[in-house]
Amino acid sequence: METLWSERKRILFLGLPWTFTKYTLTEEKLLIRTGLFSIKEEDIQLYRITDLTLRSSFLQRIFGLGTIHCCSGDKTTPEFNIENIKNVSKVKELLSKQIEERRDKKRITGREILSGMDDHDDDDDELEHGI
Repeated sequence: METLWSERKRILFLGLPWTFTKYTLTEEKLLIRTGLFSIKEEDIQLYRITDLTLRSSFLQRIFGLGTIHCCSGDKTTPEFNIENIKNVSKVKELLSKQIEERRDKKRITGREILSGMDDHDDDDDELEHGI
């Protein structure tokens, strides 16, 4: 799986990447890995993300950072932030483009996302087998 974007969450002071949170965007999902000794890794399927909001406080703008607030249809992670990242506008546009491409590829409509359908991969198998 090809990585399209990857960055560490930055501390607000000077915008340096001295945290233990790493964001990775692939064609299919967004991975959020946190921790140093105990590690937590969340995978959010892109087609489940329903809304993106760019936020940038005064301090974040001083250091060239921003946050993307995401809402998703994911049961374990209905809302999350991609915090204190550089080039936040470009990342938001890339993420938005990838979300639309995944939805088109899986033939998912907004209504299906909001209704909380389970994993859509089974539907692809049904189509292939004529079920």
